Amino acid sequence: MRGKMTQNDKSLRIVFLGLPGAGKGTQAKTFSDLKQIPHISTGDMLRAAVASGTTLGDRVKDVMDSGSLVSDELMIEIIEARVSKADCEAGYILDGFPRTVPQAKALDAMLEGRGESLRGVVFFDLSEEEALRRLAIRRESESRVDDNEETQRKRVQIYREQTAPLIDHYQSLGLLLHVNAEASIDEVQARLANTLL
Repeated sequence: MRGKMTQNDKSLRIVFLGLPGAGKGTQAKTFSDLKQIPHISTGDMLRAAVASGTTLGDRVKDVMDSGSLVSDELMIEIIEARVSKADCEAGYILDGFPRTVPQAKALDAMLEGRGESLRGVVFFDLSEEEALRRLAIRRESESRVDDNEETQRKRVQIYREQTAPLIDHYQSLGLLLHVNAEASIDEVQARLANTLL
């Protein structure tokens, strides 16, 4: 574990970053419950936008129905709409966004426009070998149709190519906080709390 937040910002605006299988979702749920701040995942945001029946939601639905990826600009609109809600006043955890450096820069610009900033970016440090081992266990236990070995390996490859550069991006901004994720859920939770609290 390296780095600890020192900014005197009472709002906990945090990004969770790491390989598939690193435990981001599990840790986000626990920390979200502990601090009473929303855990906002990309999938949840997209589903909520569509369910809202708003103009923005209709645009998202059209994109998803066509089988296309939601653009960075549209994702930022969705995130801004979500983080503008009252339950985000004390902060939130972003899980699954940003996924690329251009998305990170768009997020930075959006926050700056709101007079806000990230409190930190937690990088759950895990080897690809361990990530694939965990994903194999999850695949066997959850039997998700869309979570086969080929899909999981592709997600790890996409992470390596598109998302890993975010580590250097946030390191250069002094926001990156390392948490060694090669441990039990409870141990990682303790390390996370030590870093964020």
